[in-house]
Amino acid sequence: MNIPSDLKYTKDHEWIKIDGEVATVGITDFAQSELGDIVYVEVETVDEELEREEVFGTVEAVKTVSDLFLPLTGEIIEFNEALESDPELVNSDPYGEGWMIKIKISDASQIDDLMSADGYKEVIGA
Repeated sequence: MNIPSDLKYTKDHEWIKIDGEVATVGITDFAQSELGDIVYVEVETVDEELEREEVFGTVEAVKTVSDLFLPLTGEIIEFNEALESDPELVNSDPYGEGWMIKIKISDASQIDDLMSADGYKEVIGA
């Protein structure tokens, strides 16, 4: 199970990479393996300001559809358009080419509420 130590994590299996006031968000290796083959990623919230833990989109696998939860309050400034034609990037490279959105962080104090890699490992029993 790949859980990079330079990222932050949520109990809902999103990963977050902080770069100044912008955060890149995707789902973890654990989440994509539990979902199975990803066939569609839908994000219709670009340019919207959402609160932490609000649904920003959905990911559809062969067997199920799951909501995606925003890890930090902020404005969604970008969607990874490569996922429109190649959603399986979430399976093959969840922490790289399979990223989902970028957000402009509104409340940096919320970063302290995110989990480290070790904390996330405890959540998934790794």
